[in-house]
Parts: sequence; C-alpha cells; structure tokens
Amino acid sequence: MVRRKKKSRYMRGIRTHGYGNVGQHRKSGSRGGKGAAGMHKHKWSWVLKYFPDWYGKRGFTYPPEMKVEYKEINVGELRELIEFLRQQGKLEKDGDTYVIDLQTLGYNKLLGRGSIDVKVKVKVYDATKSAIEKIRKAGGEVIVLKESSSRS
Repeated sequence: MVRRKKKSRYMRGIRTHGYGNVGQHRKSGSRGGKGAAGMHKHKWSWVLKYFPDWYGKRGFTYPPEMKVEYKEINVGELRELIEFLRQQGKLEKDGDTYVIDLQTLGYNKLLGRGSIDVKVKVKVYDATKSAIEKIRKAGGEVIVLKESSSRS
C-alpha cells in the first residue's frame, strides 16, 4: 500500500526524543563543559584545529610610563600661532626673531608640513628633520629639549 504522507521522525510521543534517560541532553554535560572548559584536556584536538593560537604569548606591550603622548603642531601653523600670541600680548621677541616655547603652550612635537617665512626661535621637546630644516631656511632656530635615547 502506498503511503502519501511521510512518517514524521521527530519522536513527538517519546519522552526523551532518543537521548536516553531524562537529563542526558540537558545542560553542559553533553558538550564537555561550559565555554572553554577542557581546552587543555578533552577538547585539545578541537583547539588544534580551530584555534591553534589560543595558548601562548605574542607581542610586546610597552610600559605605559615609557610612552610619550605627542601633541603635534605643524610649521605652517606657527604663523597663525604667532598672530594669536601677538594679539594676546604673550609673544616674546629677541631682536627681529620671535621666541616661542611650545612646551608651555602644550605642544611637544614640531612637524614639517607647511612653510614659514618669519624668523622664529622655537623651544620644543621633539621635532622632525624637515621642520628643523624649514625653520633654519627662514633664518630661525629650533631648540630640541628631548635627550637622545637608545630607542627610536
């Protein structure tokens, strides 16, 4: 006799749906523990296949007290800074050269983008070669306060 409807395989009337005693398909016992339990034990082959870099150290974290957070300013922005300080009356002048201490203004690195056409004497913690070169071409000088260290 031909059956038109396929038999359901969901085991609806059977209490445990084919998982043995009540409780054998509950909680984490059937998975070998919760989460990362057994990663170095019974789940080791799974770790090797899917997460080979799960264990072990990699890389290097620099000590926070050794890091220098840079607040930069470009050579091209110095002209605007000179105008701003002149308006406030906080600009020092040594002959025909303006003196700017970037440390006191909160900047600790001078970058080389832009150009300058004014003689400026700049005191700063650190400066790039191009920034120093541009200021010297304009007739100024850069005083770098950073002590030379072994790290680059």
